[in-house]
Amino acid sequence: MSLPVDVIVIEGVPAAYDPKGCIPIVSPVLMDPVERGFAVSLSRPGRNITGFTVMHAELNGKRLDVLRSAFPLVTTVAALVNPASLSHRLGFEQTETAARSIGLGSVRRVEAESVAALRELRPAVFSGASAVVVIPDGMFYAYRRDVVALVNTARLPAIYPEREYADDGGLMAYGTNVPDNFRRAADYVDRILKGAKPGDLPIQEPVRFDFVVNLKTARELGLTIPPLILARADEVIE
Repeated sequence: MSLPVDVIVIEGVPAAYDPKGCIPIVSPVLMDPVERGFAVSLSRPGRNITGFTVMHAELNGKRLDVLRSAFPLVTTVAALVNPASLSHRLGFEQTETAARSIGLGSVRRVEAESVAALRELRPAVFSGASAVVVIPDGMFYAYRRDVVALVNTARLPAIYPEREYADDGGLMAYGTNVPDNFRRAADYVDRILKGAKPGDLPIQEPVRFDFVVNLKTARELGLTIPPLILARADEVIE
């Protein structure tokens, strides 16, 4: 049974998204909406969807910079990517660009395109790498405990794209404060209910970010987090 609705608030965008749909959609966690064809432009989406980005691609370089600042001896990085994701290519390319800019060697790809493939990975896939970065992906987020367990078993420093990874035992996480995006989305819902068209409401970038360090995990892995990094963190998990 279908119910008539005036606006839909959704986490992400479904694979079955219809750009010709007429029901307004507000998403607080859009990933690369223009590149993925959900919007004509950020300033004027032009379709039935609007909302707020999580800036994942842009933040991949920042994550690598934070990782290198915390662990200056890192020379080779392994990037965990989902090749089935539409956004993985841009995220990986930005990570490679950031690596070159800070004098790191090549970034090695470690791929997992399904939950089964992720669970088949063993710590040896990171052999030769001195640190790990996780390229943002919905599947990795949903199964983040598996990701964290894999990386921690390899006993390597790592940085993740959402704070929930650190909450679940990941060493460090840097990314958009998603709850703040959801709060801001309420204003868009209100404006749409009052007659605004989603295609006329600009897709906005986040304004708040989380940098979380799990000091408990650092101790378990025998890693030392510099005091300056701890001072920069929004939260330190003891």
